[in-house]
Amino acid sequence: MNDEANTVRVKERGQDVLILKKVSSSSPSPLAGCAQNDWRYMVVAGTPEKILEHLLNDIHLEEGECKETDILLDDFLLTYTVFMSTSDLCRALLRHYCSKTYTEKQEDSDYSLYQKRKVLRIVSQWIYLYKTLLREDEKAKLVFKNLYRCVLDDLFEYPSLEKGLKELQSLFWTPRRHTIDEYSPQKKNTTTFHHLSCREKWLQPKSYGAEEVFCRVYVADHSYVSFRTKTSTSAQQVLHIVAEKLQQCEEDLILTIVTSTEERQILRPDDKSIFKSLDPTTRILVCKKDPTDFLTLTTESDEIPQRTIQMLGMNTWQLANKLTNFDWDLFNCICEQELIYYTFRRGNTTANLDFLLQRCNEVQLWVATEILLCSQLSKRVQLVKKFIKVAAHCRALRNVNSFFAIIMGLNGAAICRLSQTWEKVPGKFKKLFSELEHLTDPSLNHKAYRDAFKKMQPPKIPFMPLLLKDVTFIHEGNKTFLDNLVNFEKLHMIADSIRLLRHCRSNQIGTEDTQKDHQDVKAYVHHLHIIDNQQTLFQLSHRLEPRT
Repeated sequence: MNDEANTVRVKERGQDVLILKKVSSSSPSPLAGCAQNDWRYMVVAGTPEKILEHLLNDIHLEEGECKETDILLDDFLLTYTVFMSTSDLCRALLRHYCSKTYTEKQEDSDYSLYQKRKVLRIVSQWIYLYKTLLREDEKAKLVFKNLYRCVLDDLFEYPSLEKGLKELQSLFWTPRRHTIDEYSPQKKNTTTFHHLSCREKWLQPKSYGAEEVFCRVYVADHSYVSFRTKTSTSAQQVLHIVAEKLQQCEEDLILTIVTSTEERQILRPDDKSIFKSLDPTTRILVCKKDPTDFLTLTTESDEIPQRTIQMLGMNTWQLANKLTNFDWDLFNCICEQELIYYTFRRGNTTANLDFLLQRCNEVQLWVATEILLCSQLSKRVQLVKKFIKVAAHCRALRNVNSFFAIIMGLNGAAICRLSQTWEKVPGKFKKLFSELEHLTDPSLNHKAYRDAFKKMQPPKIPFMPLLLKDVTFIHEGNKTFLDNLVNFEKLHMIADSIRLLRHCRSNQIGTEDTQKDHQDVKAYVHHLHIIDNQQTLFQLSHRLEPRT
């Protein structure tokens, strides 16, 4: 807004309601809006209603969308929850769809159809971006019901609206396929019942698949097994998973809920949805039925040699593959809108994003845990070498999230101080580690990582904490509202960062396990056993190599 000569201000009652900036089409500036010539208008700020009106005016259906209009539409739909509710947007689109022209000229009828198609173009893209979230919003469904009815009523007069009707049907899985003939005047009475039947079915709650949680079952005060499971999983099924991972007899174990005040309650085998109902300060603990027998995780445990042998016997490429498959499943489930909810602290769920962030932290702790629970120096050196190779493979597989986590795990203070271990690591592995470490160098705003990641072709998994840091930096460094107008320049920058997810997932990786002989690696990676307390890790580190 520095160049006032190229700024257009739309006013109502003496107040700015929309601010546009005239820029060259070849300008690298943020894009929003498209023009026929070599210049265009970029939305700088405005009221939600005026930004939506500008967007509708910018859409040119018969010529196909231009890149600038596509980006403006994407910016608006990705970020609208910052400045208006879903119900408000539904109602605004319904108003624009139903707006009437007051002359009887044929061209006005054509214009009315053109406006309706523009609205349905926005709705179509909205459904594409938000389908699952819209299905779960009961208020939005009620407003969409009215839009659906309006399109239904217009279908005979405007047959070209059938595509938009089908997309509305797909949003709510309307079972009946409507055709133009059904809405002819001759058949209107006979189809009334079908209309009502379809609309009632449309509003029925649907099942969208079992919800999942990323859960932890503690073995000791700061040691746990983590895995992803359905919320409906019973306590008995959870116990089976944990016993298998710990190589313990399931019949000898029980699950207990431990509150922040150390109160304990034993879980019954048929208890369900146990993780979903837990308070954040409450933990699930697995322990022996015999109170005189304890499950512990120390270097004297009989389990430790078995763990080391299990890890050292695994192929590093298969480990990296299974880590990548697991991370990709989590990354692929993240909705783009979760980054908006996370950044602006909305009440909406960010469960999938939280899963991946938690996984990154757990892989880092897993590296430290495995090394520090290995009491033999020679095997500890082998573990360090193996983790360096796994990190290199993760980079080759373009799984930067686990790559960063492994490098950070090896760089943790409890591991770095193991001088005897590092001295025996061969020079070629130290050189490889140094090269890998350079990619995690935070200097110049992580330039080494950004340059390398930009060159990687999708599919690829970014380092999510850094992406969130970028979005948060934009959010905290710019006001969301300027003089009661939405700061749309800021929202474009945030949307541009979020579009990185779409680019990373523009190709898909295969995650099917076709080789049965690697199922042990998959099970190992899916059920990590971790110590999540830095003090405990330091105690183990000093026990292995006391300070001299």
